[in-house]
Amino acid sequence: MDPLHHLNDGVLFGAAYYYEYHRAEDLGTGHRRARRLEQDLDLMVEAGFTVIRVGESVWSTWEPENGRFDLDWLQPVLDGAHERGIKVVLGTPTYAVPMWLARLYPEINVVREDGSPMGWGARQEIDYTHPAFLFHAERIIRAVVARYAQHPAVIGYQVDNEPGNEIFHNRQVFERFVDHLRTRYGTVERLNDEWGLTYWSHRLSTWADLWTPSGNAQPQYALVWRKFQAELTTDFIHWQADVVREYAREDQFVTTCISYERPTVHDDALTRELDVTAGNPYYRMRDHLTLPPSVDENNTWMTAGTWSLYATADRMYSSKQAPFLVTETNAQAIGHPWLNEPAYDGQWRQAAWALVSRGATMIEYWHWHTLPYGTETYWGGVLPHSLEPGRVYQQLAVLGGELRTAGATVANLTPDADVALVWSSASKWSLAEFPQIGGGAGPDPRGFNRILDSFYRGAFDAGLQSRLVHDVRLTDSSPEKAAAEHPVLVAAGVTIADDAWLQWLERYAAAGGHLVLGIRTGYEDEEARARPERKPAHLSEAAGVWYDEFASIDTPLAVHGVDGFDLPADARATRWVDGLQVLDAEVLVRYDHPHFGRWPAVTTRTHGSGRVTTVGTIPDPALARSVLSWAVAHGGPADAGPQWRPQEPSQTVTGATNPAGEHVRFVHSWSWEPSTFVLPAAVRDVISGAELAAGAELELGPWDVRVLLEV
Repeated sequence: MDPLHHLNDGVLFGAAYYYEYHRAEDLGTGHRRARRLEQDLDLMVEAGFTVIRVGESVWSTWEPENGRFDLDWLQPVLDGAHERGIKVVLGTPTYAVPMWLARLYPEINVVREDGSPMGWGARQEIDYTHPAFLFHAERIIRAVVARYAQHPAVIGYQVDNEPGNEIFHNRQVFERFVDHLRTRYGTVERLNDEWGLTYWSHRLSTWADLWTPSGNAQPQYALVWRKFQAELTTDFIHWQADVVREYAREDQFVTTCISYERPTVHDDALTRELDVTAGNPYYRMRDHLTLPPSVDENNTWMTAGTWSLYATADRMYSSKQAPFLVTETNAQAIGHPWLNEPAYDGQWRQAAWALVSRGATMIEYWHWHTLPYGTETYWGGVLPHSLEPGRVYQQLAVLGGELRTAGATVANLTPDADVALVWSSASKWSLAEFPQIGGGAGPDPRGFNRILDSFYRGAFDAGLQSRLVHDVRLTDSSPEKAAAEHPVLVAAGVTIADDAWLQWLERYAAAGGHLVLGIRTGYEDEEARARPERKPAHLSEAAGVWYDEFASIDTPLAVHGVDGFDLPADARATRWVDGLQVLDAEVLVRYDHPHFGRWPAVTTRTHGSGRVTTVGTIPDPALARSVLSWAVAHGGPADAGPQWRPQEPSQTVTGATNPAGEHVRFVHSWSWEPSTFVLPAAVRDVISGAELAAGAELELGPWDVRVLLEV
């Protein structure tokens, strides 16, 4: 049986539920304890909840002492959920170890880069490659999953929780790294050559000469070290999944929840052996979701800006190029106690429908009730500290009703895409370990994200929809097939790439694709060595430009369009300039500067049946919007059909296809101000059932969204 069949009837809707986190003093015993559980589950049903996640955070409750298990406490929760038609995702509790395990095996504690132990009292403090940890982890996984695998409420498993939070500098991990190098390179002579260890007298005469990464200053070493750490995380999650599958039914899925900013997450590899992607998008609410935005904001694990909410969703879809689960997202205040930003009315609906429009087939909030204690005392749940339903609950109940009405029409969607952008984990790690992007603010460890985000934001501001594709998976298709599937492809910041990958890009453009090249792509090889060819290596002839010189810039540069290229007056080049030398390309944009003006900012050249456009800077939103709009107009399908694009600055318009082949449209208005949208085609309102003709005018209120099915 298909393990994902539970996702076919509609978008699952719910929250992480920790009945065990209710204080015993508050619950009492006997009838009062049972009554609280019934109250919680009944309130969930009334709000339209169809799923809960349980069990992943409480190893010390499952196993209070070494070898003594208490497994029955969850039974009433699962029974009560099943009686009410609520499905359950069961988590394995391996990310937060019991203190008896820390006491018995202190060596499982993570060692930080400076050689000091991480200590205890938080979570994810363990080196999950250590044999002692793995023995006890396997024992608790088998005990919990075997106990509940046959419970009819359980539809799937989440192994671990947000893995990849720490880089392990434990001695046994380093020794494994040396073994990894021996397997990969074979001899120290080859390693000396590949890493250029003649430099600064780092040549090895034996594997025992290799220094530990805490003092490393060699970029080639750093890149392989980061890749190795990601492999440890991937192997750990796949190991857990294999253990769980020994007990799981054929109709139960296995996943893990991903926090995409974790340093040792390679999501493409991590999800390859899992049934479905699951991730945790957290985003700042209220005015941070206003369109047009009033301020540009930087992203961390918690994103800011409407565009970045969509970018996070597209990132989750990209992991398997398939619909995904949202295992955690904002119920109300998130993060630190000093950051309290529960949403304006309507924003929960908007954010959820935005995620659904990009492929989310489960929306699950973290978490059901706000805790009265612990690190996350003020990380708000659906219910406040009083446990009485309030505004958050009421807002989510409206959304629950809408999702129930929409049903299978909005489940398992394949989102539309006007532009494809390349994601490269290796380039992200390389530009984090040895930042190349800076300017007046100093080195930027999120350099790859900064480059990629500038193009994603430009596409978003142009009203275009984007698809992220992993560099390591892109070449699974032929260049011809990729050109047909992704008419416009942005490869920006992909500084780590082998010859074959860059040559594939050239063939993609020759086959009819429009390749948009950004800075650093084609500069370094797979070992983070600067290439000897003029840049962009293997692509300069196709692009009609080359460069040897580049510069960081402290202050954004004004730019202007050439020969009628449409460019707003406030467009700017930021942080970086490549000294592009024109061979036979057409210049589209130039810098307004007495020195940098000698070089073009944007060029283009036809190549074979396609085109290569080169952007020699990190474009600000205005410049990126113009470049991406032009790229789609000069590389998209000839017959684009009805133009579903935003008609007012506060709007977003996205589309997707459901498994029945129907096209669903989502029209948002991210503002206090009402707006109108004239329909390009006839539709049926998925929520109200109203039939609307082409040319009809939709009225959108403050913080509003409409879900429409083309008819």
